[in-house]
Amino acid sequence: MDARVSGPGGSAIERAFGRLRAELEVPGPFPGAVLEEARRVVAEREPVPSADRADRTSIPFVTIDPPGSRDLDQAVHAEREGDGYRLRYAIADVGFWVDRGSAIEREAWRRGVTHYAPDHREPLYPPELSEGAASLLAGRRRAAILFDFRLDERASLTSWSLERAVVLSRAQLTYAQLRQWGGADPASAPSEPWAHTLRLLAEIGPRLVALEAGRGGVSLPVRDQHVQQRAASALGYALAYEEPNEAEAWNAQVSLLTGHVAATRMLESGVGLLRTMPAFERGDVARFRRIARGLGFSWPEEVSYAEFMHRLPLDRPHVDALVRQARRVMRGADYVAFHGEPPSHALHGALAWPYAHATAPLRRLADRYVLDLLVTLERGGRPDDDAVDALGRLAPVMDVAARRAGQLERRVVDLAEAWTLRERVGVELPAVVIDVRGREVEVQVEEPPLRESVPLDGAEPPELGAHVRVRVAAVDLEVGRVVLELAG
Repeated sequence: MDARVSGPGGSAIERAFGRLRAELEVPGPFPGAVLEEARRVVAEREPVPSADRADRTSIPFVTIDPPGSRDLDQAVHAEREGDGYRLRYAIADVGFWVDRGSAIEREAWRRGVTHYAPDHREPLYPPELSEGAASLLAGRRRAAILFDFRLDERASLTSWSLERAVVLSRAQLTYAQLRQWGGADPASAPSEPWAHTLRLLAEIGPRLVALEAGRGGVSLPVRDQHVQQRAASALGYALAYEEPNEAEAWNAQVSLLTGHVAATRMLESGVGLLRTMPAFERGDVARFRRIARGLGFSWPEEVSYAEFMHRLPLDRPHVDALVRQARRVMRGADYVAFHGEPPSHALHGALAWPYAHATAPLRRLADRYVLDLLVTLERGGRPDDDAVDALGRLAPVMDVAARRAGQLERRVVDLAEAWTLRERVGVELPAVVIDVRGREVEVQVEEPPLRESVPLDGAEPPELGAHVRVRVAAVDLEVGRVVLELAG
């Protein structure tokens, strides 16, 4: 279900989105010099095979992304090899297009990440690159960093290598197509050479998920809000819940494997940039176990937190409230640069192994530098002083950019909620309690899809998972604020 914000409000809500970007100091249009440099680079450079760049255009890669995506960072190919698999993962090679010290690079450091809003995106790199020459678009020869994995029958990694290459994606697919065709009877699946990759991802993905559970890692099945642009007869915006998608999880596992081998190579080499997270605290897990049992979930003492979360039935009542509480078990992630001795804490606690961001260089600044470093190390070299210095400067830049992008995402949802409820002041809505914090509770409403905090105002706090009714007390369209109150 979704709720549409359309008609006369369309342009007004876009102005509200614009004011929000200005308030958060989201970078705006690219300077003319940056755009001019991007156009020149695209005109002058063409990825061709060479002694330093292998020709892998015969491999039928495919990209798998949300519908309509243009900034395509990754392409994948899988084949069976004995009892196991050969999995190749091509990542856009930003370093081929963006020179160190160039105007494009300086502007990218100012941005940090691509900032997304439903009406507009502010890309990390000029669209001529991020949605054009550097993007792994189908039917185009592209520069890539190619990871080559060998996996056994359980999808455990046995060996890997990487190289700079020229690749050629054959099709731009969606997660829905991966889910539809990955498990389909071969007779009903597409006949193109890339269809075999989808069938194998449907085997490899669940096995990687099982390995994650076995080592104690957890990827939460989060049902988050987002805002969609809708254009039919009139421009509109829709609030919706993002439902967990098993095919998206399969694809994510390949990305996580790539990030893990990147971190491992950097740790072995004594230089790099990691993405870390503290391990789960025993007290937090014990508290979460009590909450889960209180919500009616069976959790025997001998079952670990990771095992419990991986077995979680997503169609059970109260599962949204439970997952909301599970987020409290995970502490904040951080970027950690090192040169020499590895950091004392090198693990990503939620993934239960070392990890680095490496698979989204068109949308995240740090990934390009991790990839460049990996190529240097693979060739037996060492990073120069400037490269090491860049890794150290990236951590605070990425922290600021990630915080700003997160604020933009949350505040956009707040604005869309306010516009959705602008004519429903005084209306009561059914809701479920998904969190209790001091003198307020967080509730989830299914229609329209929203989550809001509600003050208790002296009332006894309801239990997690309780069904309640809330009344829309006030709406502020300027700041994107909805005031709800418990009804009855």
